[in-house]
Amino acid sequence: MWAKHDRDSGGWLPLWRHMEDSAAVAGLLWDEWLPVAVRRLIAEALPQGEPEARALAVWLAGVHDIGKATPAFACQVDQLAEAMRDQGLEMRSARAMGPDRRIAPHGLAGQVLLGEWLEEQHGWVPALTGQFTVAVGGHHGVPPEHGQIKALYAREELLRTPGASNRVWRQVQKELLDVCAERFGVAERLDGWRAVKLPQPVQVLLTALVIVSDWIASNPELFPYFPEAAARNDRDRLAAAWEGLDLPAPWSAEEPDGSARELFTTRFELPAHAEARPVQEAAVELARDMEAPGLMIIEAPMGEGKTEAALAVAEIFAARSGAGGVFFALPTMATGNAMFPRLLDWLNRLPGVAGSRHSVHLAHSKAALNEEFTGLMARKGRVAAVGMDETAPVSEQKPAARHRADAGLVAHTWLRGRKKAMLASFVAGTIDQLLFAGLKSRHLALRHLAVAGKVVVIDEAHAYDTYMSVYLDQVLSWLGAYRVPVVVLSATLPASRRRELVDAYAGQASSSTPWHPGTPDSYPLVTAVSPGGAAPQVRRPPASARSTAVQVEPLVDDLYVLADRLENELTDGGCALVIRNTVKRVLATARVLRDRFGAENVTVAHSCYVDLDRADKDSTLLHLFGPPEKTDARPSGRHIVVASQVAEQSLDVDFDLLVSDLCPVDLLLQRMGRLHRHRRGQGQEKRPPRLRTARCLVTGVDWTAAVPTPDRGSVAVYGRYALLRSGAVLLPHLDGGPQRPVQLPADISPLVHSAYGEDPVGPEDWQKAMEEAAEQFARHRSDQAERAAVFRLGDVGKPGRPLFGWVAAGVGDTDDTPAGRAQVRDSRDSLEVVVVQRRGDGSLATLPWLKPDRRNRQRAGVELPQDATPTPFAARTAASCGLRLPLQFSGETMDRAIEELEQLYLPSWQGKDSPWLSDQLILALDEECQTRLAGFSLRYSPEDGLEVTRDKDDCIS
Repeated sequence: MWAKHDRDSGGWLPLWRHMEDSAAVAGLLWDEWLPVAVRRLIAEALPQGEPEARALAVWLAGVHDIGKATPAFACQVDQLAEAMRDQGLEMRSARAMGPDRRIAPHGLAGQVLLGEWLEEQHGWVPALTGQFTVAVGGHHGVPPEHGQIKALYAREELLRTPGASNRVWRQVQKELLDVCAERFGVAERLDGWRAVKLPQPVQVLLTALVIVSDWIASNPELFPYFPEAAARNDRDRLAAAWEGLDLPAPWSAEEPDGSARELFTTRFELPAHAEARPVQEAAVELARDMEAPGLMIIEAPMGEGKTEAALAVAEIFAARSGAGGVFFALPTMATGNAMFPRLLDWLNRLPGVAGSRHSVHLAHSKAALNEEFTGLMARKGRVAAVGMDETAPVSEQKPAARHRADAGLVAHTWLRGRKKAMLASFVAGTIDQLLFAGLKSRHLALRHLAVAGKVVVIDEAHAYDTYMSVYLDQVLSWLGAYRVPVVVLSATLPASRRRELVDAYAGQASSSTPWHPGTPDSYPLVTAVSPGGAAPQVRRPPASARSTAVQVEPLVDDLYVLADRLENELTDGGCALVIRNTVKRVLATARVLRDRFGAENVTVAHSCYVDLDRADKDSTLLHLFGPPEKTDARPSGRHIVVASQVAEQSLDVDFDLLVSDLCPVDLLLQRMGRLHRHRRGQGQEKRPPRLRTARCLVTGVDWTAAVPTPDRGSVAVYGRYALLRSGAVLLPHLDGGPQRPVQLPADISPLVHSAYGEDPVGPEDWQKAMEEAAEQFARHRSDQAERAAVFRLGDVGKPGRPLFGWVAAGVGDTDDTPAGRAQVRDSRDSLEVVVVQRRGDGSLATLPWLKPDRRNRQRAGVELPQDATPTPFAARTAASCGLRLPLQFSGETMDRAIEELEQLYLPSWQGKDSPWLSDQLILALDEECQTRLAGFSLRYSPEDGLEVTRDKDDCIS
């Protein structure tokens, strides 16, 4: 019986050898890699606890490929099949068997064989076998469906050749399974397991562990093939493989003692005399008081230290739950990149982590371009990825000799690629990576294993719409079933949304227990519930002493009125932030303001920049407008930043004056958090005299109409209903002038509760328009929920019910791809291109304005040969200029755009020799940084990013 074969070398691996290797790997993964929380959850499902749980995991890994002991599999390699025929194991050739072989993939065949063996040899009833055997059937990422199982039962000749050979096949299959049961210590346990009902989360975790064990044991670099490796004994073979793999151990957290102040002082770079803020103290105290770690929702104003509170709670939760790591989920790649170094800083101060070796990962689609992350790539024991998993390009950069590397934090090479990256112990990434745990896709069990062993932190929870919330709530229900501690951070949430999150996580226990989710004046607010626990616990800490009164007033939506107003306000200098709801409005505003104030005094920021320029924009904004203790580069004269929503979250920037398009009130309050964010002198005396009072001018709407009419672009982004309710709750402040400022943080919760509540708001003559907008919004939300449910994972089933069909009718292998990300974010498929420049002589080069990298290597104007593979540095630099094209290039236009982009096809840039550029669409700009694509004119500059206009000769009437 054979299991593996290399057509190039002729090497092969006997089935018994691969079964031994897989079982041995599973045992080591259990002992040295699997977090305590995961082991504990599996152990609770078995009568004798952890010893039985370990034995079950090892046994399932050992028998996972028993389906290869069938004619349908063994016929694939002629010379090996012939050797089996010589031993009495007759089989037709692969050609003779034809497409019928597809009815018996070896995973499904193994599930059937193992089920038969349990029934015939150990007296199990068929209804009980599936909960165990599904780990074998699903070890290639998709648990079988009932129809597939039924079809195979009707075709026994695929499992055993009819005739005289049938008995031999049966005997071999039985002997292999008998020996595995004895060898792996379950023979005496099987009778007791007949009464077991494995919870579905346990079935998922066992399946995932079998997958990981199989992938490792299938790696010929670790487990060499015969005949060369035939002489090596079991112990030496396993020891060499495990040493070569060199997987870092999980985090073993120690519960911190001492006060909250001591905890925050030692874990974060705070002055010795600093005090923990009230919301931080409340979160830590509640984490210690909870019956068991569970869900905690922290709602507090911007700048209250929610991130630090979440990490402190994560440490306590991990120690109490046995979690072996942390996943920090953020709204965007930019916020993920910003969080990554903060996560590393925290880890370097963490007992049990600092000075030891642990795996870290930055989880988003462009993580391989992040220099902070690639500098952590391990160089020892590097092995190739195995399984249905792509390998990310490995940077040519040598490990950076920086203080972060001293802690032994490594981005382990085996834990790379979209299938395995989340298995690292500490991960910062986009919210998509968490939502994928609710998307029916291949190898979903690996994502569940990844989150089941961590504390999960979800940042900016208010930023996720109805569509994303459908996925988030389902993921929370599974996290609750796994007893995964979760910390949710938000500036504030409507009471209804807070209740939905708690109910999703805690299940029926919360829904059936009366509790009050908070009143409009409950702010800040910390809410916590244990999995399946009693009523949630609530803490209402006071806000910190810091408060800001923001005068809010309407502003006519006219660019020249805006320019006049800014000229008047900035007479004595000052820094103003203008936030627009669309990139089109950003660029139109910037043109007018540059004419008035000069290009050097106007900065533009939005999402349509190539990656390197976008990162440079964020860095520039922090350098110019960051906290006074971190930068002294703030402009001394007048300066205006015109930005899209990229400025409303996660950037610690501080402005003297804010102008904002009308948006949902929670987002407007978030934008106000960039106004007078830091103290600049006593009473803000270091700000210009006219700007020492915080003011927000709200525009982007016709305030003179009977019912305010928002800009069409804003309506397209947010919907009319949310904008009208936002305007309605702000109306008393807009009409009240200086006597009715918005008090931050005191007014945050009441405004959000009013805007998202069901009670009527606004004047009487607004109500008809409000009702029409509400009906349209309800239809939109219902449509979002229905579309989200199509590929959403189902509910947790009853214990003992097999996972058959668990990801049926799913999205296949497209989870962490553009299509997968579009599925969990309700966004249309969009095109991403790599932007280069075509010179006058026809040659290609990287963009001419790029700044040097951290090693001071020049990235601007690097030659990109068209008839040869670019150097790794040149290719990586080009790949770092990725750009997601705007929605004009989605839908029907996408096919036309792809067809035109594919005209620049460079064979030497494809394949394994150029992993950075392989399969990328290349957008070549001319020497003026312009081009045409699919009926649009494109212009790019490092100042303004991408501008798109429809060609005059391609207009649609």
